Amino acid sequence: MAISDADISAAVRSYLAHYPGEAVSLAEPIRRLTEGREFASRRTFPMHVTVGALLVRGDEVLLVEHRAYGGILLQPGGHLEPTDTTLVDAAVRELAEETGVDPGKVALGSPVPAWVEYGRVPARPEKDEPEHHHLDIAFRFVTEDADVGRIQESEVLGVAWHRLAIAEQLVGHRMARAVSAQAKSR
Repeated sequence: MAISDADISAAVRSYLAHYPGEAVSLAEPIRRLTEGREFASRRTFPMHVTVGALLVRGDEVLLVEHRAYGGILLQPGGHLEPTDTTLVDAAVRELAEETGVDPGKVALGSPVPAWVEYGRVPARPEKDEPEHHHLDIAFRFVTEDADVGRIQESEVLGVAWHRLAIAEQLVGHRMARAVSAQAKSR
């Protein structure tokens, strides 16, 4: 079964139970999720859901240079597909597609999203997409020995492992918090 707005709402509620201070910044997408508009579809505007996968290996985190965003370093991730049955499975699919990492070598770090962000996306006329917003729900995964395989060159310019201390400098506070949570759990 496809991912429903109720599934998305449950993930956001789970996140906010751990990070209640972020409720104000997520008020708009929470309101929109009550509209019943199938926000799992990338063709739903003015908002739809994307997922991310933060993969931690020892003292390293895997980041990709996303082609669509001018080479910015981010976690692997992207849009949901109609065949995705859970947000976690969608995140693993994106991780495997973009980086070639073997999904059998990763484990979910926590069922609670590592972060949830709501951000504006500029119009992309070449994809017939107006300006809209992404509700990005990211999960933390861990691995002992996964490595990069064949990357998805149509979407990714490069993939590299970065030491945790460096990754925290390269990314925003939510990813840094998730990385720190992994470091503390070791």
